[in-house]
Amino acid sequence: MKLSARKAETALAGRHGDGRGLFLYVKPTGARSWVLRYQVNGRRHDLGLGAYPDVTLAMARQKATEARRVILEGDDPIAKRRQAQPKTFKDAALELIESKRSGWKNAKHAAQWTSTLEAYVFPSLGQMQVTKISTADVIAALKPIWSQKPETANRVRQRIEAVLDYASALGIREGDNPARWRGHLDNLLPKPTKVRAVKHHPALPHAEIADFMAALSNRKGVSARALTFTILTSARSGETRGMTWAEVDLENRVWTIPAQRMKAGKEHRVPLTRFALAQLGPRGQDIDLVFGSETKVGKPISDMSMTALLRRMDYNNITVHGFRSTFRDWAGETTSFPREVIEAALAHGIKNKAEAAYARSDLFEKRRMLMEAWVNMAKSKDQTSNVVAIP
Repeated sequence: MKLSARKAETALAGRHGDGRGLFLYVKPTGARSWVLRYQVNGRRHDLGLGAYPDVTLAMARQKATEARRVILEGDDPIAKRRQAQPKTFKDAALELIESKRSGWKNAKHAAQWTSTLEAYVFPSLGQMQVTKISTADVIAALKPIWSQKPETANRVRQRIEAVLDYASALGIREGDNPARWRGHLDNLLPKPTKVRAVKHHPALPHAEIADFMAALSNRKGVSARALTFTILTSARSGETRGMTWAEVDLENRVWTIPAQRMKAGKEHRVPLTRFALAQLGPRGQDIDLVFGSETKVGKPISDMSMTALLRRMDYNNITVHGFRSTFRDWAGETTSFPREVIEAALAHGIKNKAEAAYARSDLFEKRRMLMEAWVNMAKSKDQTSNVVAIP
């Protein structure tokens, strides 16, 4: 059966035929592209006709008709397209970045893509025709940084792979992607995680947390309250700095962080202890930010304010983010709370897809008990008097 416009829009992952070799390919991610499958001189070829919805069903049929006409005339449409539209890797990369720009939540992504490709890829692959890049070319670009900068190198590899996939979707490249990892480069390069241990944010040993919190309790101001709150909730600093009163349910002691402010893009509920609530301070009359700047009305405290406080306290060898590791080490080494409860408290996604499919609950009540235990560990005895009830 031929496709309909509705079917093209709603078809599930897989290959869907429209007849005479025209197919709509739908990836598990929902991305859709048109492909014309044909034979020339006994060899099968797949001609990319563009991505849906930029290329509609009607447009795809018209492109397929034009390609069939080229075949009837004795030519190969892929070869003809390559001759007419030579494209370098750099051309394809910059086009891909521009096409993705509007969909990225953070404007820095485009700059990061461009800067890494300019630094590590364009010097060797930039002027090569995207159709001619081979496995050897990809490895030559990656090897200089694979051992020295494994995390960066892996991101670079992923971006090379994305550019070459983009070229295939345009129909100007065919065959397997030479930058793919599974079943290909994993046989030729060591795993990035095996090259060098992942560098973690320097963290305070959990045995020292009570002494640190006692010292922190003597500090005044928004930055001190924000840092205390961040430690007590094991939140990321950006989540704390952007916190608004609208996100806080004082009666039920719950902080709900909307999806757009979470690293994983998923809403996250944080149980608040009374000690954590005490750090919120008075509610401002003209702004909604909980930890607003003391000098710039309507703006959150800067991303360096809590770090600067650590330096003033002579803690020069730890980071704000490192307190999440302090919490993780404490919970894993000294408590009997299950791993999934601890990971949920840190808003970590479950990497195992099978396990994630069954993890429907956010384990909120168990996390409340965990955070109460963390506060009891973190606060010193003389801080108890600082806890105030918030109506």
